[in-house]
Amino acid sequence: MKVAILEKTLGYEFKDRKLIERALTHRSRAHEQFPGGSEAEIRALDNETMEFVGDSVLGLAIAEELFTRNPDMTEGELTLMKHRLVSMETLAVVADSLEIGRYMRIGRGEERTGGREKRALLADTLEAIFAAVFMDAGYEAAREVIKAVFADQLQAASPKGSLDYKSLLQETLQATKLRAPTYTLLGNDGPPHERTFFVEAVWEGGSARGEGRSIKSAEMAAAAEALRMIEEAE
Repeated sequence: MKVAILEKTLGYEFKDRKLIERALTHRSRAHEQFPGGSEAEIRALDNETMEFVGDSVLGLAIAEELFTRNPDMTEGELTLMKHRLVSMETLAVVADSLEIGRYMRIGRGEERTGGREKRALLADTLEAIFAAVFMDAGYEAAREVIKAVFADQLQAASPKGSLDYKSLLQETLQATKLRAPTYTLLGNDGPPHERTFFVEAVWEGGSARGEGRSIKSAEMAAAAEALRMIEEAE
């Protein structure tokens, strides 16, 4: 019954209910369902690998929609908006609006510690749900669900309202005892009224480039790319 209510909220009815049930199942619940099960057996029940697929589907759908809505924006500006929209915080906000917490299948320990309200769990479950739609009916169906549930966030999206990626990158590096990054202006291109700036962010262990209509937005784009690279390396 609960799944039927969620389907109505999402505007999508699953052909294979097992997909949405797995998408809603946290690892803690899978362990309780299959005590003593092997790692592979537990993984086949929980939503962790579905989160991986959902993250990619979400990223593509959001990138496609931003590109369609903002044909005149630079890659750097689109990147800033995309990072904001697919961030854990935004995912958690959207999951809250859909009341995903009430549908999650979590273990007793997570239940006791407020798992249904944890931002990371809400975000991860929402990504797994997108994966479930994708696996059930393909990319176009998943894209339509994503566009619908992110309608408000897409409407309000702006590179000026994006996260402060420079501060976030500095905090990320400092958390691992590394120095703050440095930013170098590599050059610019285009007429004065449509100039694009190119910046490189360098930190211990890597470098990333970004572009934008101002030096500041190019620095933010470089920092966002650096964060993506660091996350992928973890």
